[in-house]
Amino acid sequence: MSTGSVHPLPARRQTTLGEATSAYLATLSGDEQRNTRRAYSGVLRRLGLEFGADIAVAGIAGEALAAWFTATWAERSPSTWNASLDALRSAAGYWADQDWIADDPTRLLRRRRPRPDRDRALSREQVEELLTRESIPLRDRLFWRLAYETAARASELLGLDVPDLDMPNRSARVRRKGGAMDLVVWQTGTARLLPRYLKGRTSGPLFLTERRARVQLPPGDLDPASGKARLGYRQAEDLFKAASGGATLHQLRHSALTHSAEDGTSTPMLMARSGHTSVRSLAKYARGSA
Repeated sequence: MSTGSVHPLPARRQTTLGEATSAYLATLSGDEQRNTRRAYSGVLRRLGLEFGADIAVAGIAGEALAAWFTATWAERSPSTWNASLDALRSAAGYWADQDWIADDPTRLLRRRRPRPDRDRALSREQVEELLTRESIPLRDRLFWRLAYETAARASELLGLDVPDLDMPNRSARVRRKGGAMDLVVWQTGTARLLPRYLKGRTSGPLFLTERRARVQLPPGDLDPASGKARLGYRQAEDLFKAASGGATLHQLRHSALTHSAEDGTSTPMLMARSGHTSVRSLAKYARGSA
């Protein structure tokens, strides 16, 4: 009686971090997920730069990920910390569903409690000085004026593409927090600056970086003619802080709504401008400006 040879099965090839990231981001393909995909891809791209796209996704240790995440986001606001953690946890949940990882690599991290919103509105004089300062580049003056005139969130405006603009009607469709589509309307100041800034552009992101992109980005975040990338929130925030002496883009939005409330704008109109769905959420903007 002869015995057969025993041949070990070949080891199952492990999915790399780069492959796992691409597969997860492909699930965020709907129009209503465009902003989520943009935000999450930024976090996951930084994860890949830190650990390497060719590492097995199952090989990322929770301790190492927690140390990197804390070093990267510890100084950021609780809301930024939580949003970045949400990106990792959402991706990790998908990877676990595919049996690419056995343990949650984010298990050592905890969400942070948001700080109370005590931002004070800027005075009308402060806002006007910023919006008319000739030493500020045209792109930034346009972005700040658009933010003030529409009272929209900065992230909503940074997500605009040129085809989203309805120039004759001074309006654009934005994707609000939560994914709902809404209309924002601007005034004369923005209407005068937009043509100067666009210079005939008809496609690509509305607000662009000064230089060509140095890393690979989704096609929707690149201007096809110049190769420049969509301006990111962090860079936009840093530019506004530097020019305003430390004020934030949230304060600019706060100022727009507070000044409107001081002028007697009704609560329903304020909610329409801001995109809030709760009167309670809007109430903090009723505090008077300086």
